[in-house]
Amino acid sequence: MTTISEREHVHDRPQWNCRVCGEAWPCESAKVSLLEEYRAFPSLLKIYLSAQMYDALDDLTAQGQPPPNLHERFLSWARRGPAEP
Repeated sequence: MTTISEREHVHDRPQWNCRVCGEAWPCESAKVSLLEEYRAFPSLLKIYLSAQMYDALDDLTAQGQPPPNLHERFLSWARRGPAEP
């Protein structure tokens, strides 16, 4: 039996990939969920995502991986919404 938490598109540290679909987190499903969850408080979404971005920067740097454009990955979409399919 699958629980709700097992279907949530959440990150898996230290690689910062989605636990469900394996895409770079936040994946498209996570973006949709986050926009819905924070729809009444968009500034809090940006604060949350900023904190996640800096955690990802620490984790990826510690692994010796050059971080990709984390601003694009974590923050830029929050203003306009997730990409259209």
